[in-house]
Amino acid sequence: MKNFLKTFLAALLANVVGSGCVVFFIFAGLIGLVGSLATLGSGLSGGQNVPVELKAGTILKVDLSSLSDIVSEDPMASFSLEKSTLPISLSEALRAIRLAKNNPNISALYLNVEGLEGGLASVDALRRALEDFKQSKKPIFAYGDMYSQKAYYLSTVANHILLNPEGAVSLTGIASGTMMYKDALDKLGLKMEVFKVGTFKSAVEPYILNEMSEANKLQVQEYIDGLWASITGGISQARKIPADSLQAFVNRGGAFESAKTLVDHKLVDTLMYRADVGKYIAKHLGKEAKELRMISLADMAEQADPSESRTGGQVRVIFAEGEIVGDIPTSFGSVNSTIGYSLVDELGEAAEDEDVKAVVLRVNSPGGSAFISEQIWHAVKQLRAKKPIVVSMGDAAASGGYYIASPANMIVAEANTITGSIGIFGLIPNASELAKRFGLSMDIVKTSEYADLEVGIPFRPMTDEQRTLIQRQIERGYDTFLSRVAEGRGMTKAQVDSVGQGRVWLGSKALQLGLVDKLGGLDTAIKESAKLAKLNEYHVHYGETSRSFWMEILESQTPTDEFIARVRHAFLTDEERSALRLVQGHTRYAGIQARLPYELSLY
Repeated sequence: MKNFLKTFLAALLANVVGSGCVVFFIFAGLIGLVGSLATLGSGLSGGQNVPVELKAGTILKVDLSSLSDIVSEDPMASFSLEKSTLPISLSEALRAIRLAKNNPNISALYLNVEGLEGGLASVDALRRALEDFKQSKKPIFAYGDMYSQKAYYLSTVANHILLNPEGAVSLTGIASGTMMYKDALDKLGLKMEVFKVGTFKSAVEPYILNEMSEANKLQVQEYIDGLWASITGGISQARKIPADSLQAFVNRGGAFESAKTLVDHKLVDTLMYRADVGKYIAKHLGKEAKELRMISLADMAEQADPSESRTGGQVRVIFAEGEIVGDIPTSFGSVNSTIGYSLVDELGEAAEDEDVKAVVLRVNSPGGSAFISEQIWHAVKQLRAKKPIVVSMGDAAASGGYYIASPANMIVAEANTITGSIGIFGLIPNASELAKRFGLSMDIVKTSEYADLEVGIPFRPMTDEQRTLIQRQIERGYDTFLSRVAEGRGMTKAQVDSVGQGRVWLGSKALQLGLVDKLGGLDTAIKESAKLAKLNEYHVHYGETSRSFWMEILESQTPTDEFIARVRHAFLTDEERSALRLVQGHTRYAGIQARLPYELSLY
């Protein structure tokens, strides 16, 4: 019934959106929702909400399932009118925690992040904010029925870690697996023509090999070893458990033992059911459970911050999140945010805006189209000629993501940011054998030697001459990539090539290699940009980091194709989204690519 309702609403809404009668539909069909729509949106996204009144003894509840720089609300969840159910961006979450630290009416923090998703760099940023909160001497309580590994790492900041008596902590280590398709493609009569530059540019390997190359295994091993060292180091320090004892516990499969074993090994403090958490917190605060009051991150982020300057020059934060794929939507939208030509326009507007004295470009991208990366690179370079621009790297700023970052005045990365991957590749399918099996052939009439290159693909094998031409194009693109980085980083092309070749680095190593200038989060990048602009006083403009689905409908008179596609995507089931993600993952290599090896997930 639920799936039927979602499908029906999706079809109805798509038709209404397409007809331009959106406002009438919303007011006629959702009368009870209209009053709440005016309050959707939140602090950093420019909302005009009336902040919730804070009373003494209030507890901030950090209730997160994901971390990202840009969030879009689930249209079905917004029907609940519960602000605590709406998503909140990473920058908004960090602001809320900072406000709670300094607000005398906040007495404690309750951490509920057991199924947290997001890259480790974002988790590190949130963890630092929680550590800073503890400087106020206010306690942090963490509870989970089942802690994921990242959620537990984050929760070790807490003064009290609580676990369900039948719960578990998934402390098992990190592994990276790659599905190889070569034999399956051979059986189907399909072959991928591969063109690449970079020993470590391994995105093409599943199509041409049956196992990972030694070079790829090397970079992946170093990548996951670094992440694991950060996690175990943080846990060891926070819980005062020797690192070797912690590793021994993991190696023997301690995560699969009883919850009591976790208490015995000091990984958690107390076992209890969720229903009893309120009493536990109240007891430690010297209150009765019925006296507890909680406020959500979204509500906390809307509180005024007396320390925030509203004078001086403006530092504009521009977000570049997602794959670099252009602005042409698919019929069902994108699984995630994407980066396209609109970013070029946004950078250009900031360059011309006299109120903007410095820009921070927040990059959270595995890369994508080499051509679009070049257009964004040019826009960043033009902006730098007029005012300072500092790049803040999130979970990933690799390949095309690093390409667009390279011309900035300064690059700030998290220690666990995935970066580098300086290299490009191209894939062209060859289905000539499959066509032969079905008795298909193509006869071509042409005017020039290479006129049939696109017409014949994928139904005829490429000639050696055609392969040579395309490989030269790829090598020329790599040379351009090297030149862009060399120019921006003050290095020679040979120096860039020695740390390039498609190899992935963690931010801490990239600092040593000269690919980034400083380790830190978005706040560090903002401060550095203000210094470069010589601003004694400044205020920060974040733009919109939270997108309200229903407010976008109300404000749309002529909805774009992109918005209509997002409407369809919003009403897909989780299973349908998973299938869409799989299809998009294998059809996204259009044109020359500067992107991360797709098998390197952002842990």
